[in-house]
Amino acid sequence: MTSKTSGPLLKIEGLSSGYGRVGVLTDINLEADRQEIVVVLGPNGAGKTTLLNSISGVARATMGTITFEGRDITNARPETVVRAGLAHCPEGRQIFQRLTIEENLVAAHIGRSNRSFEDLRAEVFDHFPVLKEKRNGMASRISGGQQQMLAVGRALMAEPKLLMLDEPSLGLAPLIAHQIFRIILDLSREGMSILLVEQNVQLALECGDYAYLLNTGRVRLHGDAQHMAEHSALGDAYLGGATDDVLHV
Repeated sequence: MTSKTSGPLLKIEGLSSGYGRVGVLTDINLEADRQEIVVVLGPNGAGKTTLLNSISGVARATMGTITFEGRDITNARPETVVRAGLAHCPEGRQIFQRLTIEENLVAAHIGRSNRSFEDLRAEVFDHFPVLKEKRNGMASRISGGQQQMLAVGRALMAEPKLLMLDEPSLGLAPLIAHQIFRIILDLSREGMSILLVEQNVQLALECGDYAYLLNTGRVRLHGDAQHMAEHSALGDAYLGGATDDVLHV
Protein backbone atom coordinates (compact mmCIF):
# COMPACT_ATOMS: atom_id res chain seq x y z
CA MET A 1 0.00 0.00 0.00
CA THR A 2 0.95 3.63 -0.33
CA SER A 3 2.36 5.36 2.72
CA LYS A 4 -0.09 6.82 5.22
CA THR A 5 0.34 10.11 7.05
CA SER A 6 -3.02 10.33 8.82
CA GLY A 7 -4.36 6.80 8.59
CA PRO A 8 -6.40 5.19 5.82
CA LEU A 9 -9.42 6.91 4.36
CA LEU A 10 -11.53 3.78 4.88
CA LYS A 11 -10.74 1.09 7.43
CA ILE A 12 -12.72 -2.10 8.01
CA GLU A 13 -11.80 -4.28 10.97
CA GLY A 14 -13.23 -7.71 11.82
CA LEU A 15 -16.42 -7.10 9.85
CA SER A 16 -19.12 -9.76 9.79
CA SER A 17 -22.38 -8.80 8.11
CA GLY A 18 -25.35 -9.96 6.09
CA TYR A 19 -29.10 -9.60 5.71
CA GLY A 20 -31.31 -10.42 8.66
CA ARG A 21 -30.31 -13.83 9.95
CA VAL A 22 -28.34 -14.65 6.81
CA GLY A 23 -24.63 -14.06 7.35
CA VAL A 24 -22.53 -13.37 4.27
CA LEU A 25 -19.21 -11.83 5.36
CA THR A 26 -16.94 -13.09 8.13
CA ASP A 27 -14.04 -11.23 9.77
CA ILE A 28 -13.26 -8.88 6.88
CA ASN A 29 -10.27 -6.56 7.21
CA LEU A 30 -9.73 -3.99 4.45
CA GLU A 31 -8.22 -0.56 4.00
CA ALA A 32 -8.40 2.09 1.29
CA ASP A 33 -6.00 5.02 1.23
CA ARG A 34 -6.59 8.46 -0.19
CA GLN A 35 -6.17 8.76 -3.97
CA GLU A 36 -5.97 4.99 -4.30
CA ILE A 37 -7.91 2.48 -6.40
CA VAL A 38 -8.62 -0.57 -4.24
CA VAL A 39 -9.98 -3.56 -6.15
CA VAL A 40 -12.18 -6.28 -4.67
CA LEU A 41 -12.23 -9.48 -6.71
CA GLY A 42 -13.98 -12.79 -6.30
CA PRO A 43 -16.36 -15.27 -7.94
CA ASN A 44 -20.14 -14.93 -7.89
CA GLY A 45 -21.48 -15.26 -4.36
CA ALA A 46 -18.17 -14.32 -2.74
CA GLY A 47 -19.70 -11.41 -0.83
CA LYS A 48 -18.40 -8.49 -2.89
CA THR A 49 -21.72 -6.67 -3.22
CA THR A 50 -22.51 -7.31 0.45
CA LEU A 51 -19.22 -5.65 1.34
CA LEU A 52 -20.22 -2.44 -0.44
CA ASN A 53 -23.74 -2.67 0.97
CA SER A 54 -22.28 -2.99 4.47
CA ILE A 55 -20.25 0.16 4.00
CA SER A 56 -23.31 1.95 2.59
CA GLY A 57 -25.53 0.90 5.49
CA VAL A 58 -27.76 -1.37 3.40
CA ALA A 59 -26.45 -4.64 4.90
CA ARG A 60 -26.14 -4.75 8.67
CA ALA A 61 -22.86 -5.45 10.45
CA THR A 62 -23.11 -7.96 13.29
CA MET A 63 -19.46 -7.65 14.33
CA GLY A 64 -16.53 -5.36 13.62
CA THR A 65 -16.19 -1.70 12.68
CA ILE A 66 -16.20 0.49 9.58
CA THR A 67 -14.46 3.84 9.91
CA PHE A 68 -14.23 6.60 7.33
CA GLU A 69 -11.78 9.47 7.91
CA GLY A 70 -11.49 8.16 11.45
CA ARG A 71 -15.24 8.37 12.04
CA ASP A 72 -17.18 5.24 12.96
CA ILE A 73 -19.92 4.72 10.35
CA THR A 74 -20.76 1.12 11.26
CA ASN A 75 -24.48 0.57 10.59
CA ALA A 76 -25.00 4.26 9.88
CA ARG A 77 -28.06 5.16 7.80
CA PRO A 78 -27.36 5.27 4.04
CA GLU A 79 -28.03 9.01 3.84
CA THR A 80 -25.54 9.60 6.66
CA VAL A 81 -22.92 7.58 4.79
CA VAL A 82 -23.46 9.62 1.63
CA ARG A 83 -23.19 12.90 3.49
CA ALA A 84 -19.97 11.67 5.10
CA GLY A 85 -18.46 11.52 1.60
CA LEU A 86 -19.06 8.01 0.23
CA ALA A 87 -21.06 7.37 -2.93
CA HIS A 88 -22.18 3.92 -4.07
CA CYS A 89 -22.70 3.13 -7.75
CA PRO A 90 -24.58 -0.18 -7.44
CA GLU A 91 -24.54 -3.30 -9.57
CA GLY A 92 -27.13 -3.15 -12.31
CA ARG A 93 -26.92 0.68 -12.53
CA GLN A 94 -30.32 1.27 -10.87
CA ILE A 95 -30.86 4.58 -12.61
CA PHE A 96 -34.31 6.15 -12.71
CA GLN A 97 -35.54 4.78 -16.01
CA ARG A 98 -38.61 7.03 -16.24
CA LEU A 99 -36.63 10.22 -15.69
CA THR A 100 -34.45 12.09 -18.14
CA ILE A 101 -30.67 12.11 -17.82
CA GLU A 102 -30.87 15.64 -16.43
CA GLU A 103 -33.52 14.63 -13.90
CA ASN A 104 -31.38 11.70 -12.74
CA LEU A 105 -28.56 14.12 -11.98
CA VAL A 106 -30.91 16.53 -10.20
CA ALA A 107 -32.18 13.69 -8.01
CA ALA A 108 -28.62 12.78 -7.00
CA HIS A 109 -27.54 16.28 -5.99
CA ILE A 110 -27.54 16.44 -2.19
CA GLY A 111 -25.73 19.74 -1.71
CA ARG A 112 -22.97 18.27 0.43
CA SER A 113 -20.86 21.40 -0.06
CA ASN A 114 -21.35 24.93 -1.34
CA ARG A 115 -20.76 23.86 -4.93
CA SER A 116 -23.70 24.46 -7.23
CA PHE A 117 -25.63 21.85 -9.15
CA GLU A 118 -24.51 23.50 -12.39
CA ASP A 119 -20.82 23.19 -11.52
CA LEU A 120 -21.15 19.52 -10.60
CA ARG A 121 -23.23 18.76 -13.68
CA ALA A 122 -20.60 20.43 -15.86
CA GLU A 123 -17.93 18.10 -14.41
CA VAL A 124 -20.10 15.06 -15.11
CA PHE A 125 -20.64 16.23 -18.68
CA ASP A 126 -16.89 16.78 -19.08
CA HIS A 127 -16.33 13.11 -18.22
CA PHE A 128 -19.33 11.89 -20.22
CA PRO A 129 -20.00 14.20 -23.20
CA VAL A 130 -22.64 11.84 -24.58
CA LEU A 131 -24.78 12.51 -21.50
CA LYS A 132 -24.72 16.23 -22.28
CA GLU A 133 -25.85 15.53 -25.83
CA LYS A 134 -28.77 13.44 -24.57
CA ARG A 135 -29.49 15.30 -21.34
CA ASN A 136 -33.19 15.75 -22.12
CA GLY A 137 -33.68 12.17 -23.27
CA MET A 138 -35.24 9.43 -21.17
CA ALA A 139 -32.74 7.29 -19.30
CA SER A 140 -34.56 4.15 -20.44
CA ARG A 141 -33.77 4.93 -24.09
CA ILE A 142 -29.99 5.21 -23.94
CA SER A 143 -27.61 2.29 -24.45
CA GLY A 144 -26.33 0.04 -21.65
CA GLY A 145 -22.93 1.71 -21.74
CA GLN A 146 -24.49 5.15 -21.53
CA GLN A 147 -26.66 4.01 -18.63
CA GLN A 148 -23.51 2.92 -16.82
CA MET A 149 -22.00 6.35 -17.50
CA LEU A 150 -25.14 7.92 -16.06
CA ALA A 151 -24.91 5.71 -12.98
CA VAL A 152 -21.32 6.84 -12.37
CA GLY A 153 -22.21 10.45 -13.14
CA ARG A 154 -25.11 10.32 -10.72
CA ALA A 155 -22.77 9.07 -7.98
CA LEU A 156 -20.37 11.92 -8.72
CA MET A 157 -23.15 14.44 -8.09
CA ALA A 158 -22.88 13.52 -4.39
CA GLU A 159 -19.29 14.89 -4.37
CA PRO A 160 -17.75 11.72 -2.93
CA LYS A 161 -14.35 11.45 -1.31
CA LEU A 162 -14.62 7.70 -1.91
CA LEU A 163 -16.48 6.34 -4.94
CA MET A 164 -17.64 2.72 -4.65
CA LEU A 165 -18.29 0.99 -7.97
CA ASP A 166 -20.01 -2.42 -8.16
CA GLU A 167 -19.31 -4.29 -11.41
CA PRO A 168 -19.14 -1.22 -13.70
CA SER A 169 -18.23 -3.37 -16.75
CA LEU A 170 -21.04 -5.89 -16.26
CA GLY A 171 -22.89 -6.60 -19.50
CA LEU A 172 -20.90 -4.10 -21.54
CA ALA A 173 -19.11 -4.69 -24.83
CA PRO A 174 -15.30 -4.79 -24.39
CA LEU A 175 -14.80 -1.42 -26.09
CA ILE A 176 -17.29 0.29 -23.79
CA ALA A 177 -15.86 -1.48 -20.72
CA HIS A 178 -12.41 -0.12 -21.57
CA GLN A 179 -13.91 3.35 -21.95
CA ILE A 180 -15.48 3.11 -18.49
CA PHE A 181 -12.16 2.02 -17.00
CA ARG A 182 -10.35 4.92 -18.66
CA ILE A 183 -12.78 7.26 -16.94
CA ILE A 184 -12.14 5.48 -13.62
CA LEU A 185 -8.43 6.11 -14.09
CA ASP A 186 -9.12 9.76 -14.96
CA LEU A 187 -11.11 10.17 -11.75
CA SER A 188 -8.25 8.62 -9.78
CA ARG A 189 -5.71 10.96 -11.35
CA GLU A 190 -7.94 13.88 -10.32
CA GLY A 191 -7.67 12.74 -6.70
CA MET A 192 -10.74 10.55 -6.29
CA SER A 193 -10.40 7.50 -4.04
CA ILE A 194 -12.11 4.44 -5.52
CA LEU A 195 -13.26 1.09 -4.15
CA LEU A 196 -13.89 -1.10 -7.18
CA VAL A 197 -15.75 -4.42 -7.17
CA GLU A 198 -15.17 -6.13 -10.50
CA GLN A 199 -15.23 -9.55 -12.15
CA ASN A 200 -13.09 -8.50 -15.10
CA VAL A 201 -9.88 -9.45 -13.31
CA GLN A 202 -7.46 -8.25 -15.97
CA LEU A 203 -8.96 -4.77 -16.34
CA ALA A 204 -9.35 -4.36 -12.59
CA LEU A 205 -5.78 -5.31 -11.74
CA GLU A 206 -4.39 -3.16 -14.55
CA CYS A 207 -5.97 -0.03 -13.08
CA GLY A 208 -5.85 -0.92 -9.36
CA ASP A 209 -3.21 -0.05 -6.77
CA TYR A 210 -4.11 -2.69 -4.19
CA ALA A 211 -6.41 -5.69 -4.38
CA TYR A 212 -8.37 -8.06 -2.17
CA LEU A 213 -9.71 -11.46 -3.16
CA LEU A 214 -12.94 -12.54 -1.50
CA ASN A 215 -14.25 -16.09 -1.54
CA THR A 216 -17.08 -17.57 0.52
CA GLY A 217 -17.39 -14.36 2.51
CA ARG A 218 -13.77 -14.08 3.62
CA VAL A 219 -10.62 -12.33 2.43
CA ARG A 220 -8.41 -15.06 0.98
CA LEU A 221 -5.65 -13.00 -0.60
CA HIS A 222 -4.56 -9.38 -0.63
CA GLY A 223 -1.63 -7.42 -1.91
CA ASP A 224 -0.27 -5.10 -4.56
CA ALA A 225 -2.51 -5.28 -7.62
CA GLN A 226 0.38 -5.86 -10.00
CA HIS A 227 1.46 -8.93 -8.05
CA MET A 228 -1.98 -10.43 -7.51
CA ALA A 229 -2.39 -11.76 -11.04
CA GLU A 230 0.74 -13.88 -10.60
CA HIS A 231 -0.58 -15.73 -7.54
CA SER A 232 -2.07 -19.19 -8.03
CA ALA A 233 -4.69 -18.58 -5.31
CA LEU A 234 -6.38 -16.03 -7.57
CA GLY A 235 -7.05 -18.61 -10.26
CA ASP A 236 -7.98 -21.24 -7.70
CA ALA A 237 -10.70 -19.02 -6.29
CA TYR A 238 -12.43 -18.68 -9.66
CA LEU A 239 -12.11 -22.41 -10.28
CA GLY A 240 -13.77 -23.28 -6.97
CA GLY A 241 -10.73 -23.74 -4.74
CA ALA A 242 -10.28 -21.91 -1.47
CA THR A 243 -7.78 -21.81 1.33
CA ASP A 244 -8.50 -21.22 4.98
CA ASP A 245 -5.48 -18.95 5.26
CA VAL A 246 -5.33 -15.25 4.43
CA LEU A 247 -2.43 -14.79 2.03
CA HIS A 248 -0.55 -11.54 1.50
CA VAL A 249 1.50 -10.88 -1.64
